[in-house]
Amino acid sequence: MSSPATAWQSFLITQGAQLNAQGEAAFEATTANAKLYDLSCNGLIAVSGSDSVAFLQGQLTNDIKLLAQGAQWNGYCTAKGRLLALFYSFTINDVIYLQCPHELIPDLIKRLRMFVLRSKVLIEDASERLVAMGLASDELASHIAALPATAHQSAQTHDGTLIRLADAGHQQRALFLIDSALASASWQAFSTSFSPASTADWEALEIQAGVPQVYAATKEQFVPQMINLDALNGINFKKGCYTGQEIVARTHYLGKVKRRTLLAQLPTGAARPQAGDAVHDAQQQEAGQLVRVAPSANHGWWLLAECRLEAKEAGAIQWQGQPLLFEDLPYPLP
Repeated sequence: MSSPATAWQSFLITQGAQLNAQGEAAFEATTANAKLYDLSCNGLIAVSGSDSVAFLQGQLTNDIKLLAQGAQWNGYCTAKGRLLALFYSFTINDVIYLQCPHELIPDLIKRLRMFVLRSKVLIEDASERLVAMGLASDELASHIAALPATAHQSAQTHDGTLIRLADAGHQQRALFLIDSALASASWQAFSTSFSPASTADWEALEIQAGVPQVYAATKEQFVPQMINLDALNGINFKKGCYTGQEIVARTHYLGKVKRRTLLAQLPTGAARPQAGDAVHDAQQQEAGQLVRVAPSANHGWWLLAECRLEAKEAGAIQWQGQPLLFEDLPYPLP
């Protein structure tokens, strides 16, 4: 018998999807205003038990007690304050879910379990328990009556959980999570008003929304502020101790952060950049690295690039000799 994940991928193929090695779904390009995306290329860690909030409070950068008020970003750091993962965190039926790239999950679960000790906490890979879908439209509320009014708020529908995400330009967005056994029926129901679109297009929307990510290629490369986690309200400086807290707090209280993640594009015809690739300043000195990459509609690339701010102010930042075309982030930097 096939696993739920395999069954879901098989279903997507019947809906016209082509899947790459990373499990990302590609559909024929669509000009429809309302789009539906498969996000199962991301995984989920489920943390449950009576001590789960207290346990995660000592591990992650945000105030886990506030999850009851809405979803939140969280960093998971080493003792040196370097990010092992960036989680989008939310609760469903008293279980805390941590969403991040599949490739990181086995090592993250192993590491988190090392610190459970006698706490009443269960940590599981829930990637096959729930299916994640993305919804986007410039008038999303007109398609979904249950859409929350503000970002990171959630609503329960008759068959799943809907979380409003930050807008990407004029696109309103939401994350929908549903039991894997019900996912195919839900996809077909959404498809009556939303056109299936490629996961890569969703990645471009994430970048335009200024949302970073940590991958295997970039783990332990960034202090949280370097990828704007403070600007995304993903760090709580009043919650108390957690792993790496001293470094994160010192970076905050010593003054202006010298390295930030910025929004940029590369022009049509550029070779494919990758997260973790170095970027260089006008003197060809290394100035930072790429954080997140996705193709753009003009056959170029959307990028989030972490770099030294003084290097950007001094001249062009380049990837393989090609200047990055910087754009304004959709949120202010502290």
